[in-house]
Amino acid sequence: MNLQEFQNSIKQGIPSELPAAKAYPAGANRAPKRKDILSVEEKQLAVRNALRYFPKEWHAELAEEFAQELKDFGRIYMYRFKPNYELKARSISDYPAKCEQAAAIMLMIDNNLDPAVAQHPEELITYGGNGAVFQNWAQYLLAMKYLSEMEEDQTLHMYSGHPMGLFPSSKDAPRVVVTNGMMIPNYSKPDDWEKFNALGVTQYGQMTAGSFMYIGPQGIVHGTTITVMNAFRKVLNKGESPKGKIFLTAGLGGMSGAQPKAGNIANCITVCAEVNPKAAIKRHQQGWVDELVDNMPDLVARVRKAQENEEVVSIAFIGNVVDVWESFLAEDIFIHLGSDQTSLHNPWSGGYYPVDISYEESNRLIREEPEVFKEKVQATLKRHADAVNKHTAKGTYFFDYGNAFLLEASRAGGDVMAENGIDFKYPSYVQDILGPMCFDYGFGPFRWVCTSGNPEDLDKTDAIAAKVLEEIMANSPEEIQQQMQDNITWIKDAKENKLVVGSQARILYADSEGRIKIANAFNDAIARGEIGPVVLGRDHHDVSGTDSPFRETSNIYDGSRFTADMAIHNVIGDGFRGATWVSIHNGGGVGWGEVMNGGFGMLLDGSDDAERRLKSMLLFDVNNGIARRSWARNEEANFAIKREMARTPKLKVTLSQNVEDDILNKLAF
Repeated sequence: MNLQEFQNSIKQGIPSELPAAKAYPAGANRAPKRKDILSVEEKQLAVRNALRYFPKEWHAELAEEFAQELKDFGRIYMYRFKPNYELKARSISDYPAKCEQAAAIMLMIDNNLDPAVAQHPEELITYGGNGAVFQNWAQYLLAMKYLSEMEEDQTLHMYSGHPMGLFPSSKDAPRVVVTNGMMIPNYSKPDDWEKFNALGVTQYGQMTAGSFMYIGPQGIVHGTTITVMNAFRKVLNKGESPKGKIFLTAGLGGMSGAQPKAGNIANCITVCAEVNPKAAIKRHQQGWVDELVDNMPDLVARVRKAQENEEVVSIAFIGNVVDVWESFLAEDIFIHLGSDQTSLHNPWSGGYYPVDISYEESNRLIREEPEVFKEKVQATLKRHADAVNKHTAKGTYFFDYGNAFLLEASRAGGDVMAENGIDFKYPSYVQDILGPMCFDYGFGPFRWVCTSGNPEDLDKTDAIAAKVLEEIMANSPEEIQQQMQDNITWIKDAKENKLVVGSQARILYADSEGRIKIANAFNDAIARGEIGPVVLGRDHHDVSGTDSPFRETSNIYDGSRFTADMAIHNVIGDGFRGATWVSIHNGGGVGWGEVMNGGFGMLLDGSDDAERRLKSMLLFDVNNGIARRSWARNEEANFAIKREMARTPKLKVTLSQNVEDDILNKLAF
């Protein structure tokens, strides 16, 4: 398909003639079949809802087809309407648009659906087993059409993948406002997602799938690298190398695919189990994991050899991680670091698989015997927890990677609770590492995409970012010197580590000063014609964007970790301070009903207007979260917000006055 045909296809939206039905592509990584959860009347409603997108003369034929999809997959994906052009992030100039901001958003949407990036691209799922960009292909076609027509005084409002329409707004308003899974609280349980998603009225946007800001495993590889590096710093003697030391974890399907690459950068032996062979093979083909092993004797032998030679190597074990924990115990293989990144936010629909039964049989149970599948998953979680406990008794440092492993293990009856019966016996990585070391100081996953698609532009932005960070570090306080140096090292080695999958994107951790100065330097380079336009964003897994009591805000101890004010203020505040698009999601990372995620995207085009927006929005985007963390009495955040107020006279934040324990201990209740 040539460029003109591609552009015409986007501008057409829903085609004028009914396209032929499509066969499901052979070899595609298909999403799990969802529960058969609807009544007969609700199934009729689901088909009725799906047919709203199409002219009446098509309804009779499509009704039969959509009913069959619902029966076969538990969802109506509308495979027939998937566009015939290749889905990938093209150059921004290739997209038909009346404003450059809209073209940038189209680019980011296509990147999320690129088969090299997306976990289940045929079902419009980017990662996490259920993190959807859209519910169906009609929504994709309509959204792209609206974006091609959008002008600078219009805003597209997206309701859980459904493009409600273009509304008049203003040049300073966001071009797109995205919500995903915004449920009345009493209807936000896992089965509610199954039901209302099957009806076609809501979806699970994960953290960055439904907000068009996913950049492949690189999006989390940096945070995973920082976590693993600092976890080793906690358990090793000063100056001792991680070489030859084992990091055992699980998950390669979505963002978890970053783990082996992060382990290599952290210089250790990474063993990462994955039950889905296609996911493991995909990561190996992409160069994100070094070796594939599909049987336990070979894995044990390979790990022993790597230990003896103090190798830096990543190994994907095609199988269940519980088998690895138990076998390493029997073989007396010491694990220095242990964690898990299976999609346990989605435990009953393919996010975590039971041990001792095949992957194929598990997928059958998900669809045909969901209660049996749930029983087997919970039994496996208990075994998993038991094996972890036996290793930690020997000195292994285990941390929860915010995927709800400890939460679901506790619900399954696993021995993971502390003596007080309230807390978990193992810390979240945010509690021990990222919270006090990064988030409280304002450091989080700042990312950008070079919309030209030119690798040379990415090289130039890497160099600009490194120069800015070095200049900041020369005058930064001792408290953040380690964070600065880790990120300077990261960005200088980024190209060598071959992190790009899909769009020409990069990520690093920076505070508000770093983000603003890097963005401003990019905008200046764009104005000089040295690089093309750049999209700024971040993972929702950040200082301000996410209220998640078992992950991002797990180191909030004033009782407010179950509130979601911060995420809501983040999105509203970013929206009127200049974001190109904003998004808010229920669910993501740790599960539907367990978290609220706020995110943004911003196009830099070299203009004075872009400079004004970036300074205003990025300052708030970070310091909103630091202020909340400071109010929760986090010492590092208190230091950071006082430092920012000294730099920014118009920033005035309420500071916590801390009470001495002796005063409280004398009280009688």
